[in-house]
Amino acid sequence: MAGILQTLVGRGGATGRTVEYLVVAGGGGGGSADNATGGGGGGGAGGYRTASGFAITAGTPITVTVGVGGTNVTNNVNAAGGDGGSSSFSTITSIGGGGGGSNGAAGRTGGSGGGAFGRTAGVGGAGTAGQGNNGPNSATATDFGGTGGGGAGAAGSVNSSVNGAAGGSGSNSSISGTSTNYAGGGGGGAGTSAGTGGTASSGGGAGGGGAGAATGTNGTANTGGGGGGNGVGNGTGTSGSGGSGVVIIRYPDTFALASSTTGTPTVTTAGGYRVYKWTNTGTWSITF
Repeated sequence: MAGILQTLVGRGGATGRTVEYLVVAGGGGGGSADNATGGGGGGGAGGYRTASGFAITAGTPITVTVGVGGTNVTNNVNAAGGDGGSSSFSTITSIGGGGGGSNGAAGRTGGSGGGAFGRTAGVGGAGTAGQGNNGPNSATATDFGGTGGGGAGAAGSVNSSVNGAAGGSGSNSSISGTSTNYAGGGGGGAGTSAGTGGTASSGGGAGGGGAGAATGTNGTANTGGGGGGNGVGNGTGTSGSGGSGVVIIRYPDTFALASSTTGTPTVTTAGGYRVYKWTNTGTWSITF
């Protein structure tokens, strides 16, 4: 990742300081299967944005928002999974992941798009340029597993059998001082009693539900991973919820701490940088 430019006037001051940021939105919830004809689509990952050289102004509070994960849906409910909440740092906004598709409900658009319900004409959601990728449409066959939700690193996988398809891979960042994958798409749910759920993806995307047990797993918290789609079953299983987002900033540790923060960010020093990481969902602030 590119280094941070600094034009600071005087040690510890804020005039002219720039910071590096990572802003990941909440992932979308997985979609629902029905009792006979197809698996739910995987939830799309939350939008992923990162860059250096973002200028800050001393004494001016900067708004920080951490988005929630999208809600799940129960088996045989013809509604898409819930969209993730957007995350932001000042003027930089990452859009929440799109919910996975269900019977009669297309995958939702978002930072990355939700996957499609696993039958003919199942429609996936579009991702947002510069933030994520698409959840693909379903292959032209009935009784398939759901397609995978899009991820920051790749589109979701297309279904090719009764098994749910894998979610799109996430993207890696070392801004926290540890190499971590974020914003992976959720796997699709199984399409028949012989199917298996789509595998979990890198970046916190969840696995889809297998047949019978039906339930998809949840996206990993603070990664923006998409929730897994619900698999075909006769019970009351659910899809998985999306993982919540995260906001991280850093700048060289030769410069002073912020004068105030809200939202109780974790503050660490790693690799010559001072790092602020917000994991609590909600709207917060930082002032230099």
